[in-house]
Amino acid sequence: MTNYPLIMNHLTKTNTSDIGEKPYYSNTCSKTFSKSGVFTTHKQTHRGEKAYHCDICGESYSYNSQLTIHKRVHTGEKPYHCDICGKSFSQSGAMTIHKRTHTGEKPYHCDICGKSFSMSVALTKHKRTHTGEKPYCCDICGKSFSRSGHLTKHKLTHTGEKPYHCDICGKSFSQSFTLTRHKITHTGEKPYHCDICDKSYSSSSHLTCHKRVHTGERPYHCNICGKSFSKSGDLTRHRITHTGEKPYHCNICGKSFSQSSDLTKHKRVHTGEKPYHCDICGKSYSYNSQLTIHKRFHTGEKPYHCDICDKSFSRSCNLHEHERTHTGEKPYHCDICGKSYSGNSQLTIHKRIHTGDKPYHCDICGKSFPQKGNLSRHLSIHSQV
Repeated sequence: MTNYPLIMNHLTKTNTSDIGEKPYYSNTCSKTFSKSGVFTTHKQTHRGEKAYHCDICGESYSYNSQLTIHKRVHTGEKPYHCDICGKSFSQSGAMTIHKRTHTGEKPYHCDICGKSFSMSVALTKHKRTHTGEKPYCCDICGKSFSRSGHLTKHKLTHTGEKPYHCDICGKSFSQSFTLTRHKITHTGEKPYHCDICDKSYSSSSHLTCHKRVHTGERPYHCNICGKSFSKSGDLTRHRITHTGEKPYHCNICGKSFSQSSDLTKHKRVHTGEKPYHCDICGKSYSYNSQLTIHKRFHTGEKPYHCDICDKSFSRSCNLHEHERTHTGEKPYHCDICGKSYSGNSQLTIHKRIHTGDKPYHCDICGKSFPQKGNLSRHLSIHSQV
């Protein structure tokens, strides 16, 4: 039972000359107050007393001001209005934070890297990127997270729940913002524009990440090796290189992955799903990156340039392989005869000499070949007949 007389003995009125203009002093928490009424209300927090009750839902509060704010959930009242854009809020604090989107004010500063924030809660979350603190733990698998929202999203991997559905294609998602992002794939909308290079994005977070290409900012630091990254996801993936953790398992073949996105992509090997479609020729792909590369055959785009001979390529891997013709590097070695090659594809073709593998078949005469080019030349014989 709570000993109220004992608590009251620790709540005393002090000499005004000792405390200045706050003569009411709590020996329990050392807080001081200038008014007896406020002091009386404060005492209720020590006793756990919640004297103010909502007559609609029954929720109770220690302070009348808390009850007033709560009731606005039921009434929809928003008495605080932004004098710049007219947006309304149920709490004055929410309006104060909102106004900073107009003024650009960021009064909360990180004492480690100097980054500034408009909200104290954002600063608290940011500091965890430096400290590595992860106070939110999954009670199912024990995994920890730096943000409560991340824990909530993680728990859906255990339940498999996907409560958010696209009303256009019927696809389901575990998170509402993922559904919002997905819907843009139907509309093609890209409302966020870079004021440096005019590139556009479908989400503000993508634009923020893109801008770091221009600024060189890398705010996410690995507390193990000190390496820095421009995206939090890159840091998360990097940290797994230290731990070797692969928490995502395929329930079909048992293969494990370090990232849930890799598991999702892998499962398409089993299902044959190809959700990415070319709007020019209709060809479909399992991965968005494959579709991006494919579209360059239609557009002729070759964004990867050799800085030695100015030759251009549609794929970064082709550029890297080409650059070895300048350096002479041959990092791919045959484990049977020791011969070396500048590209992995060259090594794959070479190994067929040893294995006798001929994966390219003529569907006219049934003859097989070790290289696609050999088959193409062979087919011309049939076309001449």
